[in-house]
Amino acid sequence: MTSFAANMRRYIQYTLFLLAILVLGWGFTPYESFFLGFILGTILSFLILWSLFSKVKRFGQAVEEGRKMYSLGTLTRLALAAIGVIVATRYPETIQLYGVVIGLMSTYFIIFLDFFIQKIRSLQEER
Repeated sequence: MTSFAANMRRYIQYTLFLLAILVLGWGFTPYESFFLGFILGTILSFLILWSLFSKVKRFGQAVEEGRKMYSLGTLTRLALAAIGVIVATRYPETIQLYGVVIGLMSTYFIIFLDFFIQKIRSLQEER
């Protein structure tokens, strides 16, 4: 398994763990609308990450084969984020917009956190 695929596998695991925590927050706290927005944003953020992963993988294959690839799907990822915002503004009593926006940033936080975890592990293995 390449390092890129291994990273994606860890991101999937961390995202599922985060979603489990968010579902508990939605079920057991009085902030249902915030957590529902956070869940929606995190799911959309995960789909954006998955889309980017698959496009970059196809891009790498195209480069190896000497083919051209014109797009990495930026419009698709922007459309997914826009869908989350549209749903939140359409149903503001059920889904809080702040939660959606924070959820859309969640995979970036996961990637940032994973970088530090892997860096700490590599430093411990060097000792």
